[in-house]
Amino acid sequence: MTKQHSQAWWHYGHVWLMISGPLVVVIASFVTAYIAFRAPDPVIDDYYRKGIEINKTLSGQAAALVPAIQARNHAATSRSP
Repeated sequence: MTKQHSQAWWHYGHVWLMISGPLVVVIASFVTAYIAFRAPDPVIDDYYRKGIEINKTLSGQAAALVPAIQARNHAATSRSP
């Protein structure tokens, strides 16, 4: 029987191929965590009040568009308002 010469595990390419996938994921998670902790998203203080103000602004713009909306509806249905 002949004795085969074996090498250490790090000399085989398929081992590094198997290790590289999870290693890339771990490195990417550290990079993502660094970005998240370095520049966190700002918290909107009074989001409810700001949302109501946006709705009031949009409703004011909609009132200015009433003649255009009526004309569009008349053209689509050919009925008078």
